[in-house]
Amino acid sequence: MLPRAGQLLRSGGGRWQQPLSAARRGRSLPAGPLPAPQMLCLRQSGNLKHYKAACYSTLVPSDEVTVNYRYGLPVVTLMLPSRKERCQFTVKPMLTTVGTFLQDVQKEDKGIQRAEVFTTDGSKIPATALMEVLLMNDFKLVINNTTYSVQVPVKEKWSREHATEAEDIKSLVHRLFIALHLEDHQLRRERELLQKLDHLREQLVPLEQMKAKIATSADAKTNRLLWTGLALLSTQGGALAWLTWWVYSWDIMEPVTYFITYGSALAFYAYFVLTKQDYVYPDVKDRQFLHYFYRKSRSQHFDVEQYNKLKEALAEVEESLRRLHQPLHLQLPIQEINDKD
Repeated sequence: MLPRAGQLLRSGGGRWQQPLSAARRGRSLPAGPLPAPQMLCLRQSGNLKHYKAACYSTLVPSDEVTVNYRYGLPVVTLMLPSRKERCQFTVKPMLTTVGTFLQDVQKEDKGIQRAEVFTTDGSKIPATALMEVLLMNDFKLVINNTTYSVQVPVKEKWSREHATEAEDIKSLVHRLFIALHLEDHQLRRERELLQKLDHLREQLVPLEQMKAKIATSADAKTNRLLWTGLALLSTQGGALAWLTWWVYSWDIMEPVTYFITYGSALAFYAYFVLTKQDYVYPDVKDRQFLHYFYRKSRSQHFDVEQYNKLKEALAEVEESLRRLHQPLHLQLPIQEINDKD
């Protein structure tokens, strides 16, 4: 590119020289110094983008956490403690949770050991909360031992038509997400439940064997106690009959039987006071069975609480599998129920 009129050329020695005129092109220059230039034109060297950045300084302090909206999405800008540089995180409010956001921050800077979010009054925000809910109000971001007060800018209020359109778009996106990921989610959930079911059954196998032995022993003791009670009552009836008809008369044995009956009623009332249950024979049998069972469990070092927790967990997993295999969850047609004749 040829220089314009009045523009100077720099020679290899660093001196400014005038451009060659049309009359002197192709001829050698005469010896001696050139006449003094009449004007200087300087050009800005370097990248113009960097030059502009140097001319305009930001108003945001480097140690603050800011939230700005760009193209409708919130952008969280914060200072990374180890790298000492500001980093921007673009958040999808309807899909990103607080825990996912904190994990992204920790992945960006490995020197972050602690990252938590609290409300302005000090209440901790759970990791499962959506960022859309978090960005409704101001909050506090704790990184390691530093607490940042984050002020969320107020978004422009949409009209009712725009709000309705946005809700429709949200609903459509949600339905599309479910339709695209439902099968994978069901397969993954079923695999997790089956693995958990096998693990629980493996833990219950030795406990079930021990429980069966203890239950057999407790049931045998309970039956012996019932037969012993029947034998005692039969002996009592035979003794009263023998004393009434062969040894004494009814006039002598009548007050004896009265006090025996009164003592039995007193014993039943004492049972109710102590156990808060009526003296019903099936309930008495079950109570005695549990008494023998727990006593035998302590001697055999059988953890009844652990066994009950495993059984409850097993029932929950089986119920979850049953609900997962329902036609509505698998998007299968519901079978018609035919009335039996």
